[in-house]
Amino acid sequence: MKILVTGGAGFIGSNFIYLLLSERPAWKIICVDALTYAANIHTLNDAMKSENFTFYKEDIRNRAGIDAIFEKEHPDVVVNFAAESHVDRSIENPEIFLETNIIGTAVLMDACRKYGVERFHQVGTDEVYGDLPLDRPDLFFHEDTPIHTSSPYSTSKASADLLVQAYHRTYGLPVTISRRSNNYGPYQFPEKLIPLMIHNATNDKPLPVYGQGLNVRDWLYVKDHCYGILAVLEKGKVGEVYNLGGHNEKANIEIVKTILAELGKPESLITYVTDRKGHDLRYAIDPSKAMKELGWAPTTMFGDGIKLTINWYREHTEWMRECTSGEYMKYYEKMYHNR
Repeated sequence: MKILVTGGAGFIGSNFIYLLLSERPAWKIICVDALTYAANIHTLNDAMKSENFTFYKEDIRNRAGIDAIFEKEHPDVVVNFAAESHVDRSIENPEIFLETNIIGTAVLMDACRKYGVERFHQVGTDEVYGDLPLDRPDLFFHEDTPIHTSSPYSTSKASADLLVQAYHRTYGLPVTISRRSNNYGPYQFPEKLIPLMIHNATNDKPLPVYGQGLNVRDWLYVKDHCYGILAVLEKGKVGEVYNLGGHNEKANIEIVKTILAELGKPESLITYVTDRKGHDLRYAIDPSKAMKELGWAPTTMFGDGIKLTINWYREHTEWMRECTSGEYMKYYEKMYHNR
């Protein structure tokens, strides 16, 4: 098996690569990543040691570059993690989200058609479903929940999903889609809630919390998510969508206070800032289809996963230091100063 993984130097993509190296050691892995701000090539240092791993620095929007990689490698399977994924950045600059998440996906699928790839898997998000009311804990997102996006980011991801389904119906491209709840774990860029709060708390900096922190998310440990994607590839039905959720719903403020308690830091570090525009209230996924059809289930409860995550960042301070220098700090000041 030869599998091409886009966005493999990013958070979920890198965790997926390490899972494959461990669980499918005979597979050949081709990693394609543009190495934008949220990627870190050093994340893949251990993967680089494997003779079954090859890395290409390329942007999925570059049709000639992608075709050249497919021509050389002829992958059997493609898993597309490559995406602009931060909601706040999409509000500031929607265009790059449309280009990467929609056009980039089309470029990949055109290459899959041209070179006869056996499966194209699109890694999606639960944000395409919009949000759920806080006072209806009985409601969950299902695979047939109507698309109802809230931000340029979620709209770009929903557009990509629809394009993937269109390529399947129009061209017969063998595709699958997974939509996951919020991930957390090692190698996550510190613009996202959990690594940002760990970093700031560790350094006794203010912890910026949107609104009152009452927005609820379903949290899925990244390794569980990666096992879910592998299950879709090996057992999933072509043309289908699978929701991958953690059944770990937490309010943002609860997450922040848990991190502070684990680190022995005071809650006085919490700073409430102006809420995000169009901030979704609650995400909650029903993963029963994946559990029934694929035999997959999340195994990491949040209480255990958050401790593993905090400990990882404590032990990888140099990795975090690389991420929180330069351009990232300019962005951070822009987003949270005077809010």
